[in-house]
Order: sequence, then C-alpha cells, then structure tokens
Amino acid sequence: MNLFFAQDRWIYAAYRGAKRLEMDNASKIVLVSDCHRGTGTGADDFAKNQKLYYVALGHYYRNGFTYIELGDGDELWEERHMADIAAEYDHIFGLLADLYREGRLHMIYGNHDMVKGRAEWVQKNLRVYCPGNQTAPVPLFPDITVSEAILLHHTPSGRELLLLHGHQADFFNYRLWWLGRFLVRYLWQPLELLGMRNPFDTPRRAKRRNRTEKILEQWGEKTNIPIVAGHTHRPILPRGGEGPYYNTGSAVHTRYITAIEIERGALTLVKWEIAAKEDGTLYITKEPMTGPRNMEQCLERVK
Repeated sequence: MNLFFAQDRWIYAAYRGAKRLEMDNASKIVLVSDCHRGTGTGADDFAKNQKLYYVALGHYYRNGFTYIELGDGDELWEERHMADIAAEYDHIFGLLADLYREGRLHMIYGNHDMVKGRAEWVQKNLRVYCPGNQTAPVPLFPDITVSEAILLHHTPSGRELLLLHGHQADFFNYRLWWLGRFLVRYLWQPLELLGMRNPFDTPRRAKRRNRTEKILEQWGEKTNIPIVAGHTHRPILPRGGEGPYYNTGSAVHTRYITAIEIERGALTLVKWEIAAKEDGTLYITKEPMTGPRNMEQCLERVK
C-alpha cells in the first residue's frame, strides 16, 4: 500500500477542481505565497517585510504582471477578523484591489486562510474594506472566488502547471487545520509574543517540511504534471526537466521576500531585499536566485 495514498488523493482532488487559466510565452505572471498578513502586532511575521512587499507588488502592478497568491496570504489562524488585517495594510490592499479590477489577481487558499474556500465567508469579508480613516467601505474583491488550486495551461506546449498551497500533502495542516488554528490562536500566539516558537509550524520543522515536499514531488513524477506550491516557505526552482516540484518561498523570510516570475516564456525565482550603497544609503533591489528556466523545458515530461 502506498504510504502517501491519502495525500495523493487530496492533491488529485485539488487538481480535478482547479480553476483553469491560459498562458503563453507573452504572459507575465508572478507567483507569491505565504505572506501571512496580520495586524502589525509582535506576532505578525509579515510586518517586518511589508515595505519590501509593497514595493514588489507596485513593481508587478506597473509592469503588467498578473498576481497569483498561492495561499496563506492572510494570517487567519492568529487573527479573527479580516477587516483588521485590511485596515492595517490598507495601502497593500489598495494595490491588490487595483489588480483585481484589471483582472490581474487570482487567489488560492492555504491552511492558514482555509476559510476563504467558503463562498459565504468571502462574500462577507472580501467584498469591501475601509482604507485609512474612511468610515465608508469601498470595493475590494467584489466577486472573487478563492480556489484550492489553479491550473496554468501553456498553450504553445499544451502542458499544464498545477498551482496549489501544498498543505494537501501535510496531514495535520490539511485534515486537522481547525485544530492547528485553535492551538495557534489560543495557545501559541500569546506565547509567540513572549518569544516562543510554534512547534506545529511546518516551515520550522525539517522532518515535516521534507516529508511534505517529497509527497508533492512524487505526485508530480507520477502524473507528469509539475507543481508550484508554498507552505514550506523553502524556495525551489529546479533546472528544466530535473524535477516536477517548485516552491515560491514566502514573504516572511527574515530579511527578504521571494517569488517566482513567469515572463518571456521562462521561470525565474527572485528575491527582493534591502541593500546598501557604499555611502550607507539603503535601497530595495530585486535579484534572481535561480533561473531563468525555459518554460517548455520545465514542462517537459518528468523523466
């Protein structure tokens, strides 16, 4: 019996229900995961990188990219109210709303924002928001549907690229996400404010992280469908044909944020960080970590 049979079925179910998007070699897409936007408290891992993220998001907006968020965009385990998150980062949600109005924003839910998979929750919490000191709400994502997975169909090659959060390969965070939310919200969040780390956090537990990535990679090998995920926070972009598993990393690394860009028929793993000139002036820069990798080579059958 396959040890990973259940996780295989969960990934396959996400694949079967995935929203389909077309792309070609002229498409410009950026894949970002695990922002964990909070409310600016000491437990908000996003707060330290929110300026980096804002600059990066503005760059992608101005340069015609479609933004796809691969889950855990908002920290809805620690935080109870989406309105509090949107109010804290209203400048960021203003840019996301601009992308949505132009048809250039798509969202996937992860284990930390699993509630976005419920249409009634989305209608209640993502339709409008109140930016700044305004009391009257304005449109945010009025008719958005947040998906479990997105299937990018590359028209020149006829191949597919599966986008999902990746918690489908992690039993605790997929089947017992509600328990994880309870423990984080009522136990570990207060302790995190005192400096303790959450022991159930997949990115910080090497054994669970490695097992999750192995399951995703094996699924891609068996189905010949490459996967781009988040969840483990470890950025990965293999050479074309050398592996079916990619990871965007996260926006909560200690000193930088990562993303995967799809542009001019190639994939590039990039890092946004603060750098310093010789005179001590600080500036924000984007540097490639891996790639570019030719799209058609990346989508070839896994050997």
